[in-house]
Amino acid sequence: MWIKGQIDSYIPTLKVHNPREITLVCDATFYAKRKDKIGTLVFKDTTRKDVLIWKHIQTEKVIEYKDLKQQLLKLGYVIKSVTFDGKRGLTKLFKDYPVQMCHFHQKKIIQRYITKYPRLQAGKDLKKVMYNLTTTTEGRFTKKLDDWFIIYEDFTEELTVNPITGECFYKHQKLRAAYRSLRANLPYLFTYKNHKDLSIPNTTNNIDGGTFSPMKKLINVHSGMSRELRFKLVDEYLANYKKK
Repeated sequence: MWIKGQIDSYIPTLKVHNPREITLVCDATFYAKRKDKIGTLVFKDTTRKDVLIWKHIQTEKVIEYKDLKQQLLKLGYVIKSVTFDGKRGLTKLFKDYPVQMCHFHQKKIIQRYITKYPRLQAGKDLKKVMYNLTTTTEGRFTKKLDDWFIIYEDFTEELTVNPITGECFYKHQKLRAAYRSLRANLPYLFTYKNHKDLSIPNTTNNIDGGTFSPMKKLINVHSGMSRELRFKLVDEYLANYKKK
């Protein structure tokens, strides 16, 4: 009982801030069962590999990002750029800064729509366009995407009819969604090359693998902890986070 009391009364270390210009990466991770979903949203400066600010969340909403952004600015940090996973609404929230869409997440979005091994030729060709994302320029990538659309525009516009309701819908909805995702995110896929002086990362890997991965291992070691103790563990870890 004494040990439990000591743990329960423990107050995690407070983050020591050093306001400055930062190259920001934002992402969230979840680490509980679906019925008890909890997670943490983290803002990190990739220049110094420094976790700046975080918030425990149940769902990943733009309002949570807005809250941390306001706190960060209030502390005196100056944002030079932002890299995130493309969550809808974040480009508007960070419209005053150079914004980079994570290439890894963009590839995952396309893969989710057309699968890892597309059956349709249109899907195979779109995958080829996507494959060169990290090695090409914005101009060449745009040209390849335009060429793909010229070839497959009619194909993507094909309609089919529900025999029961009579309702018409696009026959290749997932293929259309994959293309539209690339088209919508295109202005944010090459920011890191268009602003080379800012050293913007083109993925959120610095935070996904560099910060979240060891954090989750730590949580798993103590998997029997209550929600409150998990938060304390995460708070202590992030407040003292040091890049190995």
